[in-house]
Amino acid sequence: MVRITVDGAEVRTDGHDTIPKLFRDRVGRWGDRVAMREKDFGIWQDIRWSDFDRAAREIAAGLIADGFGRGEVAAILSETNKEWVFADMGILLAGGVVNGVYPTYRPVQLEFTLQDSAARVLFVEDEEQLDKFLEVRDSLPLIRRVYVFDWKGLRNFDDPLVVPLERLQATGRAAMADHAAEIDARIAAGRSTDTAVLIYTSGTTGKPKGACVPHSYLLFQMGAAPDPLPIGPDDEILTYLPLCHAAERMVSLCMSLGHGQVLNFAESSETVFQNIQELSPTFLFAVPRIWEKLYSRIATLMAEATWMGRAGYALALKVGGRRADHLIAGTTPPLHVRLGAALADRLVFRNLKLLLGLDRARFLLSGAAPISADLIRWYLSLGLPMTEIYGQTETGIATMTRKGVFRPGTVGHAAPGVEIRLGAQDEILVRSPGGFAGYLNLPQATAETLADGWIRTGDVGEIDATGALRITDRLKDIIITAGGKNITPSQIENQLKFSPYISDATVIGDKRKYLTCLIMIDRDNVEHFAQTRSIPFTDYRSLCARPEVVDLIGQEVARTNARFSPVEQIKAFRLIDVMLTPEDEELTPTMKLKRSFVAQKYAGLIDQMY
Repeated sequence: MVRITVDGAEVRTDGHDTIPKLFRDRVGRWGDRVAMREKDFGIWQDIRWSDFDRAAREIAAGLIADGFGRGEVAAILSETNKEWVFADMGILLAGGVVNGVYPTYRPVQLEFTLQDSAARVLFVEDEEQLDKFLEVRDSLPLIRRVYVFDWKGLRNFDDPLVVPLERLQATGRAAMADHAAEIDARIAAGRSTDTAVLIYTSGTTGKPKGACVPHSYLLFQMGAAPDPLPIGPDDEILTYLPLCHAAERMVSLCMSLGHGQVLNFAESSETVFQNIQELSPTFLFAVPRIWEKLYSRIATLMAEATWMGRAGYALALKVGGRRADHLIAGTTPPLHVRLGAALADRLVFRNLKLLLGLDRARFLLSGAAPISADLIRWYLSLGLPMTEIYGQTETGIATMTRKGVFRPGTVGHAAPGVEIRLGAQDEILVRSPGGFAGYLNLPQATAETLADGWIRTGDVGEIDATGALRITDRLKDIIITAGGKNITPSQIENQLKFSPYISDATVIGDKRKYLTCLIMIDRDNVEHFAQTRSIPFTDYRSLCARPEVVDLIGQEVARTNARFSPVEQIKAFRLIDVMLTPEDEELTPTMKLKRSFVAQKYAGLIDQMY
């Protein structure tokens, strides 16, 4: 059990007030345990805590030998992999500050982030990411060195500024005798309130802001694991989201350091579902889009099953739903419900869990964006323990749903040690020892967001009689129609995304007579729908143009409309006929549509609906 103690601004985990001090303790106790795994030539390779320590210390010693000073910033531009984690800890051991950069950033975005953070060192994954830096290097005179994780494709490249990671580690090994004491001295000099990490917000409104995250923030988050579902060294997690994102850092890096779970790195973003099936992790964190995708696979499978298969699934889901209702209410299911659920598990749900790779799962976590309450109930009906967390880069984990006190449609109660209250316009305010310290170089923005320890989230919510928090929407996203009606679009959008054929949706209607919607289809499921019905198409755009597909989405919109009052119903919709990826400006790196950007870019399409 992780022990968190708080004394004013000082936060300690198991007696340690910084990440490097806690890491040193963990290595001393867990040296022979497996810390992480990564696939190499098709085989999962174990990396022990002692291996992790050796690689991180080599990087720290190499950085110090290369002139890296305490308190300086080092940036990491890479997909999620073991080298990212080694570099991250190496920077912290050297007394530095880590600035994780989204691997989908364009050169101009990288340029801004490195300039704003005054980064002196940059780690990049490969030739592709290096090219981004080289394009803007003339405007980045503070960068003294660039280290490359994967040197393939650069064998004939010669630039004194750019060196492979292996050379940095070799330098560190050679310099270890001279700098081991310096590393220990820098570790000892660290304090809980020192900035450990810069996390740049996704930039849904204007330029990203660098949130200063102290060690106290990261240490405090380690105590957020719900008591009914403790995490330990026997747990396995698949790590695949960008580690520069606050949620992935907390769930993977912080929880691993705090509780000892094994990190398994996905091979790539394209193999996530395959890796889930292969590993069958016991602990899985995902954004709603992943949970929606897993659900849609089963929904599509059942749509094509025999009538007997569909009937069996429907009956099992009905029985599982009764069990879920008792779980939500915190009551013990009667014997007949327990027996029925056990039979459903054995005959139906076990196979579905095996298909999804969730047969060993004992802790599923959803966060980083709103998720439909119906979707959570579906997972609970299958006997999968789904928990939703709410928080922001600035707050860390603020609330979570928990067994026995679950309230459908809410994001749960405040996490241990966290205070929640509502401010003006019912804006959600959060205060805890795990909050951020402010925005880098932006004193006015910091003052607007952080006052008396309370963080203004920009989210609007309600707190029920039990203390459960319900998110109604973003303060800036609330729609006021021409008739003066206040609409919270996220509730409608979440219900639309519960459809297996809809990937994302943006409701439009501010100062308009009625609501309309821009919709992104789920490519895989809609393609499958078209193929099984011999509907011809050549590419994604032609698929979106097919009248049968438009009718299909129209049926899903009508089904959603039935759940809302007339003023909240979608009167018209259009399909975004471009397959979007995180590299596109319409999406944040965590695959959320930028509402204001989408409204501007597709203004012509929107005008057609009015």
